[in-house]
Amino acid sequence: MQSDVCEFLTQLIRYPTITPNECGIYDFIQSHLADFEALRINKGDVKNLFLFKHFAQGEGRALHICFAGHIDVVPPGDGWESNPFEPTFKENHIYGRGAQDMKSGVSAFVCAIRDFSKTYEKSKSKQPLIISVLLTSDEEGEGIYGSKIVLEELKNCDLLPDLAIVAEPTCTAKIGDTIKIGRRGSINGIITIKGIQGHVAYPEKCSNPVELLGAKLGSLAGVQLDNGDEYFSPSKLVITDIRGGIQAVNVTPANLTIMFNIRNSTHTNVSDVQTYIKKILEGLEYDLELRQSSIPFIAQKDSKISEVLSTVIAGVCSIVPSFSTTGGTSDARYFSGFGIDVVEFGVLNDRIHSANERVNTEDLKTLYEVFLKTIHHLNQGANQ
Repeated sequence: MQSDVCEFLTQLIRYPTITPNECGIYDFIQSHLADFEALRINKGDVKNLFLFKHFAQGEGRALHICFAGHIDVVPPGDGWESNPFEPTFKENHIYGRGAQDMKSGVSAFVCAIRDFSKTYEKSKSKQPLIISVLLTSDEEGEGIYGSKIVLEELKNCDLLPDLAIVAEPTCTAKIGDTIKIGRRGSINGIITIKGIQGHVAYPEKCSNPVELLGAKLGSLAGVQLDNGDEYFSPSKLVITDIRGGIQAVNVTPANLTIMFNIRNSTHTNVSDVQTYIKKILEGLEYDLELRQSSIPFIAQKDSKISEVLSTVIAGVCSIVPSFSTTGGTSDARYFSGFGIDVVEFGVLNDRIHSANERVNTEDLKTLYEVFLKTIHHLNQGANQ
């Protein structure tokens, strides 16, 4: 019911699940989906939970819809007006770490699935359907042993979902205004320009890497590597750090190190970046390290889950959601990597990772309603 999704969230906030700590929160969540089968897939300090239930195992292949999220949160930091792990109600908002990112999303879909499961037994629909929940305690961290290894295990068990909704906070101004249908990738790079250290009074005996870079910096800093498209902004090289020397005013540095990041669209890959930098730094002696920490992805053009979710949001929120790929990386990329039709949708993201993080209670109830109606919609058309 809408009324208890807020209470459910307050219970989740009380668990201080700073990455990768699970703090027993899975037992509480599982108790609300007690008739679901459960897999606990743990590795190292990371704990993952996968719950699933078959509805009406009739003829035909069951449609499998997964709701996914993370229960871990970033450290609260300073500046809070209340205990970040003791939820506080104020002016139609619930305050606490994880209120937006993303225990609100987890609360909404767990309550929606629970209530659908209760009413399903009384319904006449007997469409083959599987509903599942995938949760990890390591999304805010490295994520090495989180959602990815769960999906690998599900593939081995022939349990991979067909569709998935990751309940990240996606909206910007109003609940329902944004669905994430993809995400940019992330390429990290380090360039080390090599020179010859020496005394500033004898520049002819030195090779100053700062001067070597100087004429070329404008072709690196902030450069757009592609033009983007309808859904992706251009891939842009952003320099995050430049350092060299020994902090002496009379000694030129031997090397200069430049660190950068590129949030890349599907139009630029690591090879493209390498080719571009090679062209710009031609004639210089340098080392280049490149690492793609996440791959860009976008939902399938005929995405069923995008269509269904958009229709439901329009009905519930009286707004037509825009499709977006902005923001940082998320675990949705792992679902896409396994060929799963995945989107992200959740509450507003204006207070994520900040002091006094909060969520509007009406938005939370609306999210619950969107998820519940999405399940009903998919159930009605599961075998069509």
